[in-house]
Amino acid sequence: MQAPEFWRHDGALARALAPVSAITASLTARRMARPGWQAPIPVLCCGNVTVGGAGKTTVALEFGRRLLARGVAVHFLTRGYGGRVTGPLLVDPACHDAALVGDEPLLLARLAPCWVARDRATGARQAVAAGAACLVMDDGLQNPGLVKTASVLVVDGATGFGNGRLLPAGPLRENVANASARCRAAVLIGLDTNGAVDLLPAELPVLRARLEQDAPWLDGARVLAFAGIAHPGKFWATLRAAGAELVGTRAFPDHHPYRRGEIQALLDEADILGVVAVTTPKDAVRLPHDLRALVQVAGVMLRWDDEPAVDRLLDVLMG
Repeated sequence: MQAPEFWRHDGALARALAPVSAITASLTARRMARPGWQAPIPVLCCGNVTVGGAGKTTVALEFGRRLLARGVAVHFLTRGYGGRVTGPLLVDPACHDAALVGDEPLLLARLAPCWVARDRATGARQAVAAGAACLVMDDGLQNPGLVKTASVLVVDGATGFGNGRLLPAGPLRENVANASARCRAAVLIGLDTNGAVDLLPAELPVLRARLEQDAPWLDGARVLAFAGIAHPGKFWATLRAAGAELVGTRAFPDHHPYRRGEIQALLDEADILGVVAVTTPKDAVRLPHDLRALVQVAGVMLRWDDEPAVDRLLDVLMG
């Protein structure tokens, strides 16, 4: 889904839809009042309050790496957006594809065991039985089925909270204050160009980070970039910051299931231009298998303004 333009501004259409947003608020509050299952291991949720990409998977991977470096047996838990399976299913990147489990679980499973489960509590029980010592949830802040030890609110600095209204009048799944009250910290990715931090509780710690490319070969490279993510402009920006010359860009819908003809056309165009076709890791897992080797993949990493603050958060999580 492409976010409608009016979600960015509090205009007439947003105000007209405000009564429907009251229904969203009521349904969310009723759902969040349900009791959840308390796992016998720490549970860290990387969630957000808006529809669309804020960087939850990137943050979940970052926390997963740091916990693994501590020797913690981390397992990931996710709904598997875009996939058919309801789970619980332990993702195997060697035999599962994005159509079955979704694209993000395939990325998570490359780092540590990843469970897809619409019912988060059932997925958590399976992970515990399989030896997990800590669960990192990719999304699920508005899902009460599993009690969280700690949650972080992931915020994209470029989009913030949009017009500040709930669906369908705006991009919010729930009120920012209500979501923040359940979080131990917020993670702000990129510059706060929309004043999102001003809407967070003053006492909520804000961990600031920026996205950087983890591909030295990009410096000086001429590329044709394509992406089917929520905010492809962020990908273009990281490529330019890494020194790449973007000869062309092609944006597709988020979670777009690439067809062979689309990718072949991009490869043919890149060949004619004498450039390299490049995409994100999230897009790469959705490419036709035999064409993946012909597309370069450029992944990003998080650079933190305050590294010790991230470690202190994980210290709290692990007790």
